[in-house]
Amino acid sequence: MADRDRALTDPPRGYLPWLVELKGQIRATRLRAALAVDAELLCLYWRIGRDILERQADQGWGAKVIDRLSRDLREEFPEMKGFSVRSLKYMRSFAAAWPDEGMVQQVAARIPWGHNLVLLDRLGSCEERSAYAQAARENGWSRSALETHIEARSLERQGRAVTNFAGTLPSIQSDLARECLKDPYKLDFLGLGDDAHERDIERAVIDHLTHFLVELGAGFAYVGGQVLVQVGGDDFFIDLLFYHLKLRCYLVVEIKAIAFKPEQLGQLAFYMTAVDEKLKHDEDAPTLGLILCKTKNEVVAEYALRDYSKPLGVAEYRLIGSLPEPLRASLPTIEEIERGFERLPPTT
Repeated sequence: MADRDRALTDPPRGYLPWLVELKGQIRATRLRAALAVDAELLCLYWRIGRDILERQADQGWGAKVIDRLSRDLREEFPEMKGFSVRSLKYMRSFAAAWPDEGMVQQVAARIPWGHNLVLLDRLGSCEERSAYAQAARENGWSRSALETHIEARSLERQGRAVTNFAGTLPSIQSDLARECLKDPYKLDFLGLGDDAHERDIERAVIDHLTHFLVELGAGFAYVGGQVLVQVGGDDFFIDLLFYHLKLRCYLVVEIKAIAFKPEQLGQLAFYMTAVDEKLKHDEDAPTLGLILCKTKNEVVAEYALRDYSKPLGVAEYRLIGSLPEPLRASLPTIEEIERGFERLPPTT
């Protein structure tokens, strides 16, 4: 008994690391098993939906058959959820939206059922659903995050910034870096009007940093705003500095509350050189630079980028993008609202 008690209180050498490893294996196996069960369940839902579609088409069954099927399945499997009339109609829509069972197994079944319902409700084509399903799986988006990205049309804006990455970065890194930048960036969550100044936008970005990181995209980490770099004894301040965890590089962002001008690239390239000298580690990839401007001429931007050896990009931002133009013009800015409050008489 003494040896047994000692083994319980004083495990042998190498036991604790092995226990940690074993716990990790068990958790990973349980997760894979849970995901496999979910995938099997989604494939079952697809087959039920396909059968409903085929029988309604081939045998002329009416819509009432779904009511009957819901009642019969719930009576037979009272412990299982998901056989309501509404759920069965979604299964039918699910099968119609994904006519190829192979695509269901490869794409749709790899995200939860709730995510698939969002895709069915919000997207009209198989290509769009497939793209957002894959992005949700790769980035670990929650259901609400998926809805946010669809609402913002995030994937449609990816890779749209004007860049010179193809000529300044290795091909593999160039493609990934290009996909990390969007155009335009939707910043309507900042609550600013179109006449906002650069410093106002910078401060609002920091105040709404979580929202901005979501808009910026997966993989970016915030380093700082108005980051001080000293060159030759002079102080310089970078508007916004980020680090991309997958690309393993810094991203310098300069905000310009005016139209893009070629000379803005010189300042950005200078800041990138300072980051390379002061912050970049040997194992880091080349620093990226992005001009975030109010408007740009695509041709001018392309011409301006050609002669630079540093990887630079130019994209627009939208401060108000979700309202119709007449309503947008009639709304007061945050500054106007604040001035209105200042003019109110004090309460007694």
